[in-house]
Amino acid sequence: MKRAAAVPTSIDDYIAGLPAKAKTAVQRVRRAIRKAAGGVEERISYQIPAFKLGGQYLVYVAAFTSHIGVYPAPQGDAAFKAAAAGYRSGKATLRFPLDQPMPLEFITAVVRFRKLELLEAARKKAR
Repeated sequence: MKRAAAVPTSIDDYIAGLPAKAKTAVQRVRRAIRKAAGGVEERISYQIPAFKLGGQYLVYVAAFTSHIGVYPAPQGDAAFKAAAAGYRSGKATLRFPLDQPMPLEFITAVVRFRKLELLEAARKKAR
């Protein structure tokens, strides 16, 4: 009988269980998220790394065989949609191939854009 894989309890646990190529990519993406958002809370949600800001989920990151996924992709900005076109996979998913350099500047822009979306939603809710 096949044993179920251990469910990670932290982002460090998640990263530790990855193959080398994915491990390096997720570590780089994690640093980019921390730098871009500042003060994020890290946790595991849906068995993947999740980053919260102000009590709201900012982004999720998941490693796959051939790519890193970042969710959700910001919505509503035409310039962003154009820049994301090569990475988009579905309405709210961005895929970054592991066989290419991680586009950390773009990922930083995604996180900053999402941060603005969350701040705007919080302002609207407070009214």
